[in-house]
Amino acid sequence: MNEGSMNESIPILMYHSVSEDPTAATRRLSVDPGSLDRQVTFLAQNGYTGMTFSHLADALAKDLPLPEKTVVLTFDDGYADFAHVAWPILRCHGFPATVFVTSGWIDDAGSNAAGHPLGPMLNWAQVRELAGAGVEIGAHSHSHAQLDQCADAALCEELRIGRILLEDCVGTPVRSLAYPFGYSTPRVRVAARAAGYRCAASVRNIRATASGDPFMIPRLTIRRSTDDNDFASIMSGDKQFYLRDRVLTAGYATVRGARRAGKRVARHG
Repeated sequence: MNEGSMNESIPILMYHSVSEDPTAATRRLSVDPGSLDRQVTFLAQNGYTGMTFSHLADALAKDLPLPEKTVVLTFDDGYADFAHVAWPILRCHGFPATVFVTSGWIDDAGSNAAGHPLGPMLNWAQVRELAGAGVEIGAHSHSHAQLDQCADAALCEELRIGRILLEDCVGTPVRSLAYPFGYSTPRVRVAARAAGYRCAASVRNIRATASGDPFMIPRLTIRRSTDDNDFASIMSGDKQFYLRDRVLTAGYATVRGARRAGKRVARHG
C-alpha cells in the first residue's frame, strides 16, 4: 500500500448512536444504519485504510508514515447499538473503530452509575467482548461532565475513575480520551496527561495533522443530516463544509471562558 506524507491531514470521523429509531436526545447526532453502511462502503471503495485513534496518535507523535488514505472512525458515549448495529457493519468492511465510553453510563454500572445516559448503553460484558474483538476502548470521562467547568478535584476524579473502571473491564491500559462535548482548556489537557492518558480527542471540525497537540486531536462531526453528498464532500477535504460549525465553536468558547471566570470570582469572592 502506498504511504502518504505526514504533512497530509487525516480525517477522524466522530459518530454517536447508530439507530433507525434513536431517542429524542440522541437523534441529531445519530446516524441511521443504512447511512453508516453507505459511508463505510464509500471508504472501502475509495481505498481508505482504517486505524484506531491511539494508533493514529502514536503515528503522528512519532512522525511515522501512514497509508496514503487513512481514516479513523470514532464513536462517543458507548451506546448499545454500537455492538449490534455499527460494529457488524464496520467488521464486514474490515474497518477498526475506537469507542469512547462514559463509564458511569454503562448499563450495569451499579453503584458506579453517574450522570444521565441519553439512550440504551453498552454493558460491561459487551465492552469486554468488543475490546477482545479488536475495538479500541477509550475513556469519555465518568459522568459525561463538562470538564472545563469542573473544579480541580472533580476534574481529576472524572478522568481517573473513567480510566480505572474501563481498564478493570478490558484488562489493558486505556490511554485515549475524548472530552465530553469536545470541551477542553489547557488546564483540562494538563489534567488528562497527569491522569495517565497519552492522547485526547476534541471536535473542532478540522482534520488532524502531525503538528497538532496530541491532547487536542480534532475530529469531524457526522450527523443524522449528513447525506451521501455531504459525506463525499467531507472526505474530499472541503474546507468550507464545517465553516459554520467552527464559527459557532469559537464563539461558544468565549462564552464558556467567561463562565469559568465568573465561577472563579464566586469561589474566591
